[in-house]
Amino acid sequence: MERFALFSECLLVGVWIAVAALPLVTFPAAFAAGTRHLRRYLDGQRGGLREFAVDARAAVRGGWLVGVTVWAAAGLLLLDLAAVRAGLPGGSFVGAVGILAMIGLLVAVVRAASCWEPGASWRALLPEAGRDTVRDPAGSLLLVCGMAVVVLSGALVLPLAVPVVGALAAAATAVRARELSR
Repeated sequence: MERFALFSECLLVGVWIAVAALPLVTFPAAFAAGTRHLRRYLDGQRGGLREFAVDARAAVRGGWLVGVTVWAAAGLLLLDLAAVRAGLPGGSFVGAVGILAMIGLLVAVVRAASCWEPGASWRALLPEAGRDTVRDPAGSLLLVCGMAVVVLSGALVLPLAVPVVGALAAAATAVRARELSR
């Protein structure tokens, strides 16, 4: 029953993250609050929707700028992909590099969000998360696979992607715990 309780908590956190991320630029903050909730849950500490909301408000102070940066990078990726479709010389190489860079950026943002604590600076978290993305390829691959599951779940049954975000938060929490145990 404990494992089922953790699974249900992950699904619930996925719904909370999805609702808090509706303004689109708040998704790093929502994800940070979700992973912090899961860490509290695993440590046996008290926590619920109220604590999640407090964490989300605190994380959004610097996290909205991270969200804007990710959306700007996504816009640049769309320009790269337009160059690929237009048949420009070297376009396929630029498109592949753009896709890999976007995946790396998303993994770094997820890693930074999973390390966030109240009072932590996103500016300090992101460079370290970027280094961890490169230094821990197994953990990065786990997060990429988690993102793929969210995307594929959304492609098959759109409402299913909402709770599956909680599984990605659990994966990010596990990757962070693995790093700390080393």
